[in-house]
Amino acid sequence: MENMHCLRCNRELGTGNKSVALYMFAQTVGIRPRQKSTAHRISFCPQCSVSLAMGPPPEGALNLAAWDMIRDLVGSDPALNHAAWESLSGVLALLPATGTDGAAGSTQSGGSFEF
Repeated sequence: MENMHCLRCNRELGTGNKSVALYMFAQTVGIRPRQKSTAHRISFCPQCSVSLAMGPPPEGALNLAAWDMIRDLVGSDPALNHAAWESLSGVLALLPATGTDGAAGSTQSGGSFEF
């Protein structure tokens, strides 16, 4: 199985890594013979999943349908939020405190992230 990448941030999602996957396929209805496309897997890292769910709805019916599914997942169980914070806590330790030159031993005093 090949490694996937987050559709939004392009972060590599290795086998066994936490992520959200949307599977998309198309199928004819009421038309014989029925035709069905191959399924495509679209992956999002936990941080992007939570960020997308907390943000404003996207434009376009297909984007809105996917956003609704991601919001349902994020809101149904705190595990996805915990996975996102676990990854972010590692990133926070690497960042310099606001208003410093990045010297070692400084503490985080504020700031924000945008995904």
